[in-house]
Amino acid sequence: MILRPSRGRAVFFLCAMAASAASGPARAQGTAPAPSSGAPTSGAQTGGPPAPPPVPVSAAPVARKDVPVLLRALGTVQALQAVQLRSRVDGTLLKVPVAEGQEVKEGDLLAVIDPRPYQAILDAVLAKKRQDEAQLAAAKADLARYAALAAREVASQQKLENTTALVGQISATIAADEAQIDAAKLNLAFCYIVAPFDGRVGMRIVDPGSFVRAAEVTAIMPLAQLRPISVTFTVPQDHLPAIHRALARGQAPVVAYSSDDRGELDRGTLLTIDNTVDAATGTIKLKATFPNADHKLWPGQFVNARLLVGTSAGALTVPSTAVRHGQDGLFVFLVKPDRTVARQPVELERDDGTVAIVSKGLEEGQQVVTEGHSRLQNGSRIAIAAPAGGPPAGSPPKGTPPAQTAPKTGG
Repeated sequence: MILRPSRGRAVFFLCAMAASAASGPARAQGTAPAPSSGAPTSGAQTGGPPAPPPVPVSAAPVARKDVPVLLRALGTVQALQAVQLRSRVDGTLLKVPVAEGQEVKEGDLLAVIDPRPYQAILDAVLAKKRQDEAQLAAAKADLARYAALAAREVASQQKLENTTALVGQISATIAADEAQIDAAKLNLAFCYIVAPFDGRVGMRIVDPGSFVRAAEVTAIMPLAQLRPISVTFTVPQDHLPAIHRALARGQAPVVAYSSDDRGELDRGTLLTIDNTVDAATGTIKLKATFPNADHKLWPGQFVNARLLVGTSAGALTVPSTAVRHGQDGLFVFLVKPDRTVARQPVELERDDGTVAIVSKGLEEGQQVVTEGHSRLQNGSRIAIAAPAGGPPAGSPPKGTPPAQTAPKTGG
């Protein structure tokens, strides 16, 4: 018995074969699939690693300029004059007619001690003097009479001599009275304490109503002169010749900065040099005065003092931040025209912390890295950040000839 396929199944097989034949050419003519995201880059296709990105840095040119020669030191502010106002007589402190912190002028009344006992002493010695003057007048009259009688030999010579001695004795007593009057006037004046100079009153230590004594060490109040004011500081003894030369040219300027060295407080002049070098430290003490018009300087305050002793004219300079310390000495990272850096050894004449004077290793017009050294080595590529108001990043370093130079035009 022979089995024959049904007509429906035959039709299905014929349609499937036709669809397969039509899709084959289309698949052969299609585009190749896109490479995956993990496909190698052009650097990998060339056989080498990808180039590292440039290191961002800041740079500055090597320039010639006049550099001030400054001596830097830590200084202490001191009042130009300062006193502790104490009583010079015993008595009750009646009143203090000034407020704490008040500015006073020379001669202003600061304190009053009860003057009545000393006024009474003065009145007594004045009366004693008048009494002695009356006795002197009587003794002189007796001396004149006895002199006339002795000339006629009516009075004895001894009486004349005794009267003469009495006149001299009373005269000496009057001289002692005058000395006691001066002492009494002086003690009476001591009852009124006045300012010996212009200054600022400090905090009161003794209150009115207290009994004060001349022998006490406790002051009634302090007084300090703040305008002008002084600053003392020490420098190594090796700088003495330069300081003497600066003083010989005139007044040596001194600038006082805050303890963080960020803000300028005042400008003054060098007043004097101490007469002895400290043998223990090899330093010499200096004293400068400042107008202190704004009261930015205060006694006891620590400041940074900068003394100008000269100027280095036309010195080759770089910022101090550009100079690095290496095992072989000082060096800088020199910016090359192709925007790479090279380690360049240098020698310095002086470095004041802001500007370094280069004596060997660099030329004017070159450019050095000032910030961003930590990631640099010889041959590192860099990207220079543009300073505020400066040329855009990527501009050629100063001294590098441009690719094309436009001709100069008049005007």
